[in-house]
Amino acid sequence: MAVGLLDLPSQGRHRGSQVGRGPNVDKHRHSWGKKCLEDYFIPNSVYSNVDFRERYRMQLHLFNKVIHDGCNYNAYFIQKCDATGVLRLLPEQKLTDVIRMLAYGSSADQVDEIARMGKSTILESLTRFCDAIETLYTKDYLCKPTLRDL
Repeated sequence: MAVGLLDLPSQGRHRGSQVGRGPNVDKHRHSWGKKCLEDYFIPNSVYSNVDFRERYRMQLHLFNKVIHDGCNYNAYFIQKCDATGVLRLLPEQKLTDVIRMLAYGSSADQVDEIARMGKSTILESLTRFCDAIETLYTKDYLCKPTLRDL
């Protein structure tokens, strides 16, 4: 009975390829990452800082500061290789999607169609981003309202 109980937690978690399951969908996220960088984050980008401000409701220099601080706070946002040696998502990809969700009230499914990221990755990024912002900026920027404010 003890051996059976030890096996229970692992029964619902399958890792790797499984017989009968379809292959992973190639969402071409690397080409979207390159496009994202070309659109906003390189010199002579396609769109101007004004366009970035209109789309993401924040200045580009502030966004870059948040990326820098977020990557220093949580290694989740840093681009890494997976087990097969393939580069994963760029920090700009993860954070533009999070900002898009927060700025427009978009759902993870809506952002998935644009960003080519999985719903679970988008939600994980959102959770970690909110944690980082709260930890990093609460003391300086997220003050309780005063009586005058109320």
